[in-house]
Amino acid sequence: MSRIDNDNDIGVIGYLLFKKVAINGANTISSPLTYGFPAITGFLGSFHAMSRKMADDEQLSNVSLGGVLLACHDCQPQMYRPNSYNNYTFNQTRNPIRKDGKTASIIEEGKCHLVMSFVVEVLADTKLTTEQQESAVQKTKQWIQQQRMAGGSVRGLARFEPVQFFDSSDISAVIPQLLPAFVLMDAQNEFAQIINDVQKDNSDATPLDALIDVCALHHIPETQKNGDTEWLTTSRKSGHGWLVPMPIGYQGISDRYDAGVMQNVRNPEYPSQYVEAIYSLGKWVYPQRLNRIGGEHDIANAFWRYHYDADDSLYLATQQQDF
Repeated sequence: MSRIDNDNDIGVIGYLLFKKVAINGANTISSPLTYGFPAITGFLGSFHAMSRKMADDEQLSNVSLGGVLLACHDCQPQMYRPNSYNNYTFNQTRNPIRKDGKTASIIEEGKCHLVMSFVVEVLADTKLTTEQQESAVQKTKQWIQQQRMAGGSVRGLARFEPVQFFDSSDISAVIPQLLPAFVLMDAQNEFAQIINDVQKDNSDATPLDALIDVCALHHIPETQKNGDTEWLTTSRKSGHGWLVPMPIGYQGISDRYDAGVMQNVRNPEYPSQYVEAIYSLGKWVYPQRLNRIGGEHDIANAFWRYHYDADDSLYLATQQQDF
């Protein structure tokens, strides 16, 4: 799923809009350290699977899917706390009892319910015919309801025109369709600035310290003129928008093993490698801000794509077209 293909003639010829997709039971634990919105790879993997179905379809065999724009209308993590002073805990499912009548062990998990809209790049070497466009709309509408999405189940789409095809020149017409929602954007530039600010205050601070500082609230006492003390609450991310910590991929921490060497992997037909999560910051942006063509929030920069760096063993989800 990349804008760049080995065949130079293949490019973005249009976009598929999946409008208000209701997802139940998605995995809200996005990494070993973060939770809330599912990991980006959970959505990219679903559309990659859909792209492979297109390759097996006689009418759409010359079509594939590229980057994915993520717009979130609603996100409800399934968690509970008895009062405002307690920590949240995830709601757990009740597993059936064992044959001996005892309670089965519980594998703790975190789930969330989502309402999402997706804009997906359509890649081909020529523009689609009217018949191909209609076929793509009808078949992807069926496929998205048959497969898992970020570990959850798709329960429905928008009532009217749930899947639409837009020509590449009509991308600006997609933006009003995303309202009301927030679009997930990469905030690596803001993160770099925050790291620089944190290291100015503490030269020994690491990027991980800066990431944790973004998630913290600082309560500072301030003495008023009348002698009273007033507590001020500040945050490191103030002035940078709605920032959220999130994983953006994986870093290899071992050699890359040939297919069949590493045991207990999901698919032994492919090479495998031990990895650890890579963290960065994301930013929720209003869709109407994406109208700034050529600016910071150019809609062309809102599509998440896979990027693999063999030299540094990096497996990333990035919005940068020229990494």
